[in-house]
Amino acid sequence: MNAFEFAAPTSVEDAVKLLGAPDTAALSGGTDLLGRLKDYVASPKRVVYLKDIKPLGGISGDAASGLTIGAGTNLVQLVESKAVKEGYPALWQSTLEVGTPQIRNMATLGGNLLQRPRCWYYHAGNGLLAMKDGKSLVREGDNRYHAIFMTSGDALFVSPSSLAVPLIALEAKAVVAGPKGERTVPVEELYQVPKSEADRELTVAPGELLTKIMIPPARGKNASYEVRQKQAHDWPLVMASVNLRMDGENVASSRVVVYGVAPVPYRCEAAEKAVAGKGITVEVATAAGAAAVAGAAPLSMNAYKVALTRTAVKRALLAAADKRYWEF
Repeated sequence: MNAFEFAAPTSVEDAVKLLGAPDTAALSGGTDLLGRLKDYVASPKRVVYLKDIKPLGGISGDAASGLTIGAGTNLVQLVESKAVKEGYPALWQSTLEVGTPQIRNMATLGGNLLQRPRCWYYHAGNGLLAMKDGKSLVREGDNRYHAIFMTSGDALFVSPSSLAVPLIALEAKAVVAGPKGERTVPVEELYQVPKSEADRELTVAPGELLTKIMIPPARGKNASYEVRQKQAHDWPLVMASVNLRMDGENVASSRVVVYGVAPVPYRCEAAEKAVAGKGITVEVATAAGAAAVAGAAPLSMNAYKVALTRTAVKRALLAAADKRYWEF
């Protein structure tokens, strides 16, 4: 990797000032940035280390009042949190599945949310949209792990954050500090689809710092279900997170969000409509899974994700309703 200036602020205010300089990158656990530095995908002139900023860590609150989680909180702390496990199983299960114990001890919530795409064309130095001579390397090459939704444009990578998906389902909000103070946005607004190589897939601007995530009180039922190639350390191929607000035995409102299928965390509104006003049965969940893949436009090598998405949504709904028939 190239040489860089190293700064280790102890306050959010100092970090914001340091991050405002051109060609600056933030470093916390390093599980994403260090790999990009070694691959020369990123070559910042300054790296700002965030681990010494104490207010960025920790979990406060409970399921009844809502949780506030610092962006610098290690993932192992989420796994060990009773409030997360009991009140927000969608987030707890997704966090438990991240990497290995060693990675969860280093990786942070903010780092997971703001990591860059794992597209191999991007990591080979071909840019975020992976264009060469006016043609898409993804469309004409190996695209087995790429998007199946929102594929009409040039951004064909998939959003890499597996924790954004349950947080969006749980209606969480993100607090971002910047030179003009703090702003609070829904977690889904941290992401955008880039239109050109000059754009980023993240909306956190230079000089801004994600400081915490706020999750509303746990109401109803929530769960996540993921599909991967192997049970050992791996990333999900597809994952679905659901959050159900119930009116008795029927669904009053819901959120269904899917990972691994689009350049942003993908909300399946058709699946939400399929369960509205109904009890979660195998038949209803199956219909919702089918609705979730309506409009999918897979690339040449990733049509298998359509079936995985259908199954992940179906099983996430049944898991939320505590009807895990596949575990018996």
